[in-house]
Amino acid sequence: MTERIIEITGKKLYTAGIHSFGNRPTLVFLHDSLGCTQLWRDFPERLSAAARCNVLLYDRLGYGQSFPMASYVRNTDYMEKEADLLNDLLDALSIHDAVLFGHSDGGTIALIMAAKYPEKVRAVICEAGHIFVEDITVKGVSEALHAYRTTDLPERLKKYHGDKVGMMVKAWTEIWLSSRFRSWNIEGQLSKIEAPLLFIQGEKDEYGTLDQLEKTVSRVSGISEKLIIPGVGHTPHKEVPELILEKTCGFIHSVMDMGPV
Repeated sequence: MTERIIEITGKKLYTAGIHSFGNRPTLVFLHDSLGCTQLWRDFPERLSAAARCNVLLYDRLGYGQSFPMASYVRNTDYMEKEADLLNDLLDALSIHDAVLFGHSDGGTIALIMAAKYPEKVRAVICEAGHIFVEDITVKGVSEALHAYRTTDLPERLKKYHGDKVGMMVKAWTEIWLSSRFRSWNIEGQLSKIEAPLLFIQGEKDEYGTLDQLEKTVSRVSGISEKLIIPGVGHTPHKEVPELILEKTCGFIHSVMDMGPV
């Protein structure tokens, strides 16, 4: 992995990449609300080798090895702003043929990115993303906050995020638990997604029902596939990594067989 800090519109982001496959697409991994590049473990490298694609990993501002966020206060459009920042990052790295692999918040950002900047996106793999707020989501975030306050979760997170943990958790939980966020919804943007989509969700996802998956695949304009995994929760790529590698690699190969963007 080639590692570097890149400054985008005044924000210093940690990136790591694999550039071994010439003109093949770049798999861009987008982490979840408490995640970072390190927490993907070896999954990106394994998928890169199997699919013969380059890789870009990055930590969003305030996460992992990126610089701290200026404030924990988020507006309801914070994921749209993250998609705009990702677009700027891809421009800075001259990446114009991306396969987005986003988990949870990262999955949502991937969907928004594909809707707003279709010329850069070859395909989208959305794992446990959200397009609207559900009671189960609010309950999951509330339980995560309780665990943060009552268990050793802060210390475990500090291993990956350092002294940014408190602000990171506050930023995530305060917006998702706020009354103003309950009406957040991106269903209206989905018809703009023309890139092939694979939506992956565990049947026992503790942060969302299968309505998230069903409504997304029914509303996009491009080819869409769904993978519902029995007995699995919010992180399929960790819970059943071999299955996710097999299915995502097959999806990527099928997209490549369609020819260039």
